[in-house]
Amino acid sequence: MADDVVKRNDPARRQRIVDATLEAIAQYGVTGTTHRRIAAIATVPLGSVTYYFATLDALITTAFMQLAEQSSHDFAARMAKATDRDTAKDAIIDIIAGSVWATPRTLLLSYELYAFAARHPSVAAVMRGWMANSRAALERYFDPLTSRALDALVEGIGIHNSIDDRPLGPDAIRTIVERITDSR
Repeated sequence: MADDVVKRNDPARRQRIVDATLEAIAQYGVTGTTHRRIAAIATVPLGSVTYYFATLDALITTAFMQLAEQSSHDFAARMAKATDRDTAKDAIIDIIAGSVWATPRTLLLSYELYAFAARHPSVAAVMRGWMANSRAALERYFDPLTSRALDALVEGIGIHNSIDDRPLGPDAIRTIVERITDSR
């Protein structure tokens, strides 16, 4: 009986549902994500999903907001380790070539996020916030236009590397970052 009470009053259930939504999107895409799949991944009753979220769009939006906030935080945390322009370049290279942003799962979720944001203005606003945060972190060391180019570079190379049969390595990425940041 006590176990039933704990399960019904599970304070982490809502978060598990949001996390499971990202997992479902990574596995099935937004179009293949359903309440049932989310419930199965979260190991919660189907009714729990609809209890916490009125619509599937609301749940997907919440999950994508979490993804954007976490990715933005990770990006800013890595940039915060920079102490000057050169270490900021190193941070950008690490973000692109390392595991800060361009993990296969994050890239896959990002593709889905961009497509979803194109059709949902509230999520597009989340994306703009994510871009603004990234650019603000970059603008500690680079002018606004260069920061914008670097922000696009981070995502662009990550996306290209995820499907290219000859992805760019750290040395090539460094050359590109140097060219962008040293031209005035």
